[in-house]
Amino acid sequence: MLGATLLLLIAQFLTAVDRASAADPFTGYLMAHFTGESAIGEQIYLAHSKDGLHWNDLNNGAPVLLSTVGTRGVRDPAIVRSPAGDRYWIIATDLRIASGTSWSDAANRGSTSLVVWESTDLVNWSAPRLLNVAGAVSGAGDAWAPEAIYDPASGDYVIYWATNATLNGVKKHRIYSTRTRDFRTISAPAVYIDRPGTQGIIDTQIVESPTSVGGFRYYRASADGQITVEGSNTILGTWTRIGDLSHMGISNGATGGNVVEGPMWMPVNGRTEWTLWLDQFATGRGYMPITSTNLGSTSNFRTVSDYSLGGTRKRHGGIMSLTSAEENRVLAKWGVNRPINRVQSFNVQDRYVRHANLDVRIDANVSPAQDAQFRIMPGLADSGAVSFQSVNFPGYYLRHQNFDFVLAPYDGSATFQADATFRRVAGLASSSWSSFQSYNFPDRYIRHYAYQLRLDPITDATGRGDATFGVTS
Repeated sequence: MLGATLLLLIAQFLTAVDRASAADPFTGYLMAHFTGESAIGEQIYLAHSKDGLHWNDLNNGAPVLLSTVGTRGVRDPAIVRSPAGDRYWIIATDLRIASGTSWSDAANRGSTSLVVWESTDLVNWSAPRLLNVAGAVSGAGDAWAPEAIYDPASGDYVIYWATNATLNGVKKHRIYSTRTRDFRTISAPAVYIDRPGTQGIIDTQIVESPTSVGGFRYYRASADGQITVEGSNTILGTWTRIGDLSHMGISNGATGGNVVEGPMWMPVNGRTEWTLWLDQFATGRGYMPITSTNLGSTSNFRTVSDYSLGGTRKRHGGIMSLTSAEENRVLAKWGVNRPINRVQSFNVQDRYVRHANLDVRIDANVSPAQDAQFRIMPGLADSGAVSFQSVNFPGYYLRHQNFDFVLAPYDGSATFQADATFRRVAGLASSSWSSFQSYNFPDRYIRHYAYQLRLDPITDATGRGDATFGVTS
């Protein structure tokens, strides 16, 4: 009896700790996004901000999570926190235009699944998995721009996204929704937002106003020709149109002006204020912020000029406020700004390892200089070894293929990890320099031959000199 009572008290204490941590004040912000249709742009990138307006790229501007399922690419990520603050999910569109997929194929014959990652601490994430949200929608062509929000009325999460399908004789994108408790099992999908006539809608996002400033508990911004703002007191109930941003010269194309998409809400920490980020895709200028202290009227929005988005282009994503504990974990994992190095040849000391058109060689007088600059990262296959990440192509690594070297975008595969990992050992020609032994071919080392970088067995003095390098600033 005593033991059972103690277990109950311990359980109550742990629950209280979880709730207290979830109620801690917010001290920063985390943005999940993708960067575009480049070879590695359709993956998960993270950025951090202290004030919500000035952002720094995490992980030295390289992707943090890679999709190895479905189309092997993701766009439009949303990041979700559980009410207790003890679990997190990232959900994203399963789409990779960079693979050569046309927009028509993507919209009409694309994936009906979302890609899902799960974490208990924001820094250690599960392997990606597919969640088929639109498979039960008749004629569904895709599942794009997913979002999710916890619904306290039902104790579960509402996932909502856009699907292109025919309904009542009209084929267009509508917003559908489903319910889930674990982002694994879902209810049957249902139409959530359907604009009149042929007007489609792809991007919509909901933000909560806990004190119902403006008259509603929830507000949503949707890209439906305008950037339309609506309010409601229930997530799946009736929504009231509040207005749009056409008076600010901002639209989703219906009235021209600054044509934007991907509305992304950000509650401002510690204040009754919201920032709405809008992607200026038509001009390629990236996200811009507007702010409001009362979402009950679109006339309350104001433009912001003092902001910066870091070094990477940020496309449609999501922003989550961070507690101090969350912020510390995220920055300890991905906020380390690793030094920039060059790799100098031992026996041709005016030459450095560089990439040129994704081939790898040693050259003198490298221009642009960043072609010969790398960040030495923990090994992709073994954290005690090293991998070489390009400075001007974040997310690209030196790897061997058929014992030749290339600069290639990391694809998340075990083969890539092994090919791009090396053990740093005492230099074969001089112990004060370094040599780099292959992780998956330990009888071979990185060396130059006719100035080209190769992976070879080393059997003589010439080879030992060719396989010896200095790591310099």
